[in-house]
Amino acid sequence: MRATLSSVRIPARDEGVSGRRARSVQAAVAMSFAALLAAGGTGAAEPIHPVPEAIELDRDKVALGRDLFHEPRLSKDGSVSCASCHDLARGGSDGRRVSIGIEGRLGVVNSPTVFNAVFNFKQFWDGRANTVEDQIDGPVQSPIEMGSIWSEVVAKLYEHDSYPRRFDAIYPDGINRKTIKESLGAFVRSLITPNSRFDQWLNGDEEALTAEEKHGYALFKGYGCVSCHQGVNVGGNMFQVFGVLNEYFKKRGNITEADFGRFNVTGNPADRHAFKVPSLRMAALTAPYFHDGSAATLRDAVDVMFEFQLGRKAPDEDKDAIVAFIKTLAGESEEMQP
Repeated sequence: MRATLSSVRIPARDEGVSGRRARSVQAAVAMSFAALLAAGGTGAAEPIHPVPEAIELDRDKVALGRDLFHEPRLSKDGSVSCASCHDLARGGSDGRRVSIGIEGRLGVVNSPTVFNAVFNFKQFWDGRANTVEDQIDGPVQSPIEMGSIWSEVVAKLYEHDSYPRRFDAIYPDGINRKTIKESLGAFVRSLITPNSRFDQWLNGDEEALTAEEKHGYALFKGYGCVSCHQGVNVGGNMFQVFGVLNEYFKKRGNITEADFGRFNVTGNPADRHAFKVPSLRMAALTAPYFHDGSAATLRDAVDVMFEFQLGRKAPDEDKDAIVAFIKTLAGESEEMQP
């Protein structure tokens, strides 16, 4: 019989963080670990769902957005584009602990991948933007990222040889803040990664995963990782306090404003140190990990999760199997070709 998550409470998308620390961990511990390890079969009953093969989008807007994504004119000094911090050939991030903006200025949090961002229920680590289009205002106007103002961006794009004509062909009102964000948003929405080996397995190909990877998935469910990392994006659909157990920030030290996470948006004390749960879809390609970029490898990240989120110990072979499973989640995209 196929195992399900009937014993795991998955918090609602907009549920507050308060009280979730105990509930998610207790629910995960309550699962029948032996039953999960013995379970076989794939399909709709699984808590993780395949990435769709395609999303319907306007091709002209996507093509325009692709060029804008790589356009340094969006930055004040012409030195930084979206692709500077979200290198598509590297899985949609830049491999740095924090990104570098104009004039060599350092960011305050790790740049997450833009792949599959369309499936996130909020954008940014602290969830301050509701859509990928809303998110675009942040880096463009941030003094440590692109340092621009929209009127200057619009003026520079109007000076370009082809942008005015291309915008006019799509938008009656030409180049403006809204149309730039809409076309960039269309491109970001197109950045999905279907056909991962794990999705092939979900779709019925039992040979798509090795025995270790299947075991890693069973462990991922059995230890309770899946209580926060599930759905199409294997995350990205709830907030969770970082350091549910054992006080991660107290042990790490040097707490910054960025470490307060969702609290900086809501002012709710229950949201202190809460962050959007990151998607694991492209985790195999997007080290380092966490909002502070503190975990250099996937194994490091798994170790931290066991200590500070689950409060449990696990043998090395279990952790290695979970890492092997996570590596099967990365799918395909033409944009990842260098």
